[in-house]
This record gives sequence, C-alpha cells and structure tokens, in this order.
Amino acid sequence: NDFNRVSSYISAKDMWDRLEVTYEGANQVKEAKISMLVRDYEIFTMHENEDIKIMFTRFINITNALQALDKVYANSEMVRKIFRCLPSVWMPNMTVIEEAKDLNTFPLKDLLGSLMTHELSIMKKDDDDEKDKR
Repeated sequence: NDFNRVSSYISAKDMWDRLEVTYEGANQVKEAKISMLVRDYEIFTMHENEDIKIMFTRFINITNALQALDKVYANSEMVRKIFRCLPSVWMPNMTVIEEAKDLNTFPLKDLLGSLMTHELSIMKKDDDDEKDKR
C-alpha cells in the first residue's frame, strides 16, 4: 500500500516524489504517454458505423487522459478537431454550425448536442425511407 511505499522516507518531498513516480511514472514514462495520446488525438477519426455519442466518448477519453498529464487543448481546437474527423456526409450540418456559431466560443458539449440531434434526424429519415419501401 501507499504507506509502506513512503514510510521509509524522511521528508514530505521525498514521499511525494515516490508517489508521483508510482502513479504518474517517471518523466520519461509521462512523456511517452503524452506522445502516444497526442498521436491518438492527431489521427482521431470517426469509425464507420460509429454513432456520435460513442465517437465523442473515445475523443473525450483521449483529451481527459492528456489533461491529466498536463497537456491541454483549447475548447476551440477540440471543436475544430471534431469537425475535421467527421465523414463527408456531415458536411452540410458542419457548414450550418460554422455559419451560425462562433467556433472560438462554441462549447464542445453544445457541439455534441447539435450533432446528436442531426444524427437522430438522419436515423428517422432512414427509418421513414425504409417504411416507404415496404
């Protein structure tokens, strides 16, 4: 347990350093984690047949892990990243959002809401088209 790990150290600083290495890893490990997560962020795309909510969850998991390692992206940068990772079928919706909202101040959670709403309307249209074929 943690007490046993640090009980032999005299100063609080030494104890803290030991716990930090235990839970965050040495600087080299931390930098390697950041590097891998930044790569995941940079190549992030929406998978085929993936819904918006699942895609957002994957994205937030990456950005939260980076934030825990002190690598923080601005909200506006994350909004633009989401726009770039969406397939071309989302282009009309993205254009509407870009024209209606200031992407520098548009909250990521609001983008999620807008995209989920659009996804629901697409699914409804597909269901209606399927019913019309029957």
